Amino acid sequence: MADAPVSSSSTTGFFQALPKILPQYTCLHLASDQNEAVDDKVLTRLVRQYLPADGQKAVGKSMHDMSRTVLERSVLAHAVEAETSTPYLRPLTTFGEVNDNDPLVTCEGWKALKAVGIRAGVVKTAYDESVTSHNRRLHQFLLNHTWHHTSTLTMCPMTMTDGAATLLAKHWSEADGDQPGRQAVLKEYYRRLTSDDPGQAWTSGQWMTERSGGSDVRGTETVAARITHSASRQGQDVLGQPLGPWSIDGFKWFSSATDSDMAVMLAQTTRGLSAFVVPMRRETATGSQLNGIRIQRLKNKMGTKGLPTAELELKGARGWLLGEEGKGVREISTILNITRLHTAAGNVSSWSRGLAVSRAYTIARKARGAYLSENLQHNYWMAAETVKYWAATSLTFFGAALLGCAEQGISIMKDTPSSALVSDIETTRHLLRLLTPVIKAQVSMAGVAGLRANMESLGGVGYCENHEDGGILNLAKLFRDSVVATIWEGTVSVMADDVGRVLSDKRIAEGRIVEDVFATWVKKILEPCHKRFPRECAAVEGRLDALVELVSRVKSKPAQLQYSGRWLLEHLEVITAGTLLLHDANTDKDKVASHVAVRYVSTKVAKEDRRKRGDVDWEAEAVIDRKIFLGAGLVSKAEAARL
Repeated sequence: MADAPVSSSSTTGFFQALPKILPQYTCLHLASDQNEAVDDKVLTRLVRQYLPADGQKAVGKSMHDMSRTVLERSVLAHAVEAETSTPYLRPLTTFGEVNDNDPLVTCEGWKALKAVGIRAGVVKTAYDESVTSHNRRLHQFLLNHTWHHTSTLTMCPMTMTDGAATLLAKHWSEADGDQPGRQAVLKEYYRRLTSDDPGQAWTSGQWMTERSGGSDVRGTETVAARITHSASRQGQDVLGQPLGPWSIDGFKWFSSATDSDMAVMLAQTTRGLSAFVVPMRRETATGSQLNGIRIQRLKNKMGTKGLPTAELELKGARGWLLGEEGKGVREISTILNITRLHTAAGNVSSWSRGLAVSRAYTIARKARGAYLSENLQHNYWMAAETVKYWAATSLTFFGAALLGCAEQGISIMKDTPSSALVSDIETTRHLLRLLTPVIKAQVSMAGVAGLRANMESLGGVGYCENHEDGGILNLAKLFRDSVVATIWEGTVSVMADDVGRVLSDKRIAEGRIVEDVFATWVKKILEPCHKRFPRECAAVEGRLDALVELVSRVKSKPAQLQYSGRWLLEHLEVITAGTLLLHDANTDKDKVASHVAVRYVSTKVAKEDRRKRGDVDWEAEAVIDRKIFLGAGLVSKAEAARL
């Protein structure tokens, strides 16, 4: 007689081994074990592609160190606390007066995570002018790629701080004019925004959105008025510097990073919509208090729970005018170009952690008597997801490279395999202007879809809010947080409209940016790839022809141009990503990179997946699936030989 089955209990029976998340990036010269695994091969290729030898060492070290910092128990504990101990308001004092001293409370975990990022240089890296040997923006974005997924959205204020620093850099050296003391104030603000000392560093908010306008800032109802000379000389910020000569009143409906030290905002003056910088706090006879700012309430959001987002009432907030009156939108565009790239970069960072968890789970999980890594359908699916991630990451970091070249000059790309991607500064700036809204829209959406797939790959575990074990398996949190990227800094529809404006703007390449700039760039980059990838190059160029034809039909017809906006985004995304992947694979003939490029072009550019028709060597394809998704470690020598 067979033994009677034994029931499980809360303490007996099957227990899943905790998947081991590997460091995202490893510098071999810093690793104690030269065979130490590298989790994200895309990063290794980006470093090799875009950075000269000296730059690889400096950038690699910061990524190596951060890849280990984010796995430390203390840092993971901070991330869990920031997610579970959410911000709250103390709007009144004990006896019912308005609390204008410390109404907003954030937890220690949130503050600690901000300090980790500041010390690592998530903003400062882009502004360290002593570094001239490599692209500082690439350094910054590569570092942040290894941090954002664990930062619990503390990277949101850092992103806006980055944009504000770039804007202030344009103005702090200008003469005071009719705003006495402004130059010294802005210079000090800039120093603090770009500091890597948590005791000195400031972060900046960005207050644009109002009830009337949403993404359309033309509906701004906040008003700024110049105060008298004698009144303007009264009052100091918390640094002992003079407050600005403008008084601002209004209501901001959605303000992220409410715990920041300053903010950049839009307000109406007698000459139109203008940009202002406002310190969050000022000194009074009774101590420090908010600078004419009242936090009305905190937003209850689907995700980004640790990030304090608020409705703000402004009454007599003192600030400084930036640039010319009535030219505020032009000033704010400086910030938007940076924050939109950061938004996309944040989602691919979270997506990278999602894939890391999915890989670790696939290796550790047994189902039906076999490890999930042996399930061919599962590997096929996740290899396809990895290809999408590879493409989105390549597209995002090309945007970062363009931004760095626009700031430092194209010479910083010399002596790198990707020097051909930037041939002259004018083309660089045109491509950056055209592709920034494309990257923001398409990569942000792709990241949400990718994280959803990563959640599904864990089954029920992926759907749970796993705060245990430092929250290392909490993909539900990453998924919820990623959704905001499709909305914040402009929805996909707003980005589509922006691309339409670029295409029809006669000041940009005389209104022929696609025909004369983008198409020329694509063909030039693909030319050396034709020998190895003739079918794929033909597919990309065919899609390019379709884009040029579409643009020629709709560019002069505003309504049809608007109607075609999302088609234009998709065309530009897949053409650019396909071109970059083919270029990358052709620089060193890496077999995995080549398979990634071929698969991406066939499924996303040509939209023809031969595997779905069953007319491929599925056994060989299955080996490639594992190689793309799981890496070389789980592919035998015999299997690898078939590649």
